[in-house]
Amino acid sequence: MRKWIYYAFPIIVIFILSSYGFTLNKVEVPKALRVSEAFLVANPQRHSQINEQEVIPPFLGSRFTGFKEALAFKESQGNYFVVNTYGYLGKYQFGINTLNLVGVYSGKEFLSDPQLQEKVFDINLSRNKWILRRDIKRFQGKYIDGIKITESGILAAAHLAGPGNVQRYLRSFGKKDVTDGYGTSIANYIHKFSGYDTSVVTAVRNPRI
Repeated sequence: MRKWIYYAFPIIVIFILSSYGFTLNKVEVPKALRVSEAFLVANPQRHSQINEQEVIPPFLGSRFTGFKEALAFKESQGNYFVVNTYGYLGKYQFGINTLNLVGVYSGKEFLSDPQLQEKVFDINLSRNKWILRRDIKRFQGKYIDGIKITESGILAAAHLAGPGNVQRYLRSFGKKDVTDGYGTSIANYIHKFSGYDTSVVTAVRNPRI
């Protein structure tokens, strides 16, 4: 008897409600609000924020192309048209003073011309290699504070901080290090860009476009 009442009770309730004008309608979500696939929410509520993942550059080998693209990725993620918060320009993040040294006097023209940026990068490497040629010969293969000194590391550090600062770092055996505005040091670049083949870079005194 109790079991019969248990099953019959919901039917009786529905009958009574319907007699008073109540109806059970099927609720449908409007098509505009339907979600057909999963997606990321920009600012999820009551949910931990998604940490930004470190972007790893593609590995293009240890030859010169791999060196320059890895350096460009570190500088700007390979973006020819970016200007950082300190006013450094393009894919390799050149300052106006360095551009003037190699014969480029328009930052706007430089930023809009990827081919010119590549030429300036190559010319500046040749200039830095000339200035640092004796230091490369003297320190290559040695260790400073546990970091192996290589030609590619020296050239990368010169791109970061200038050849004069790299000379001071090497000749002081790491005691006179400097950092850029974002906290990246000469030692960091020497370590990060160690072991690339930059033998194709020719040392040239005062090269210009």
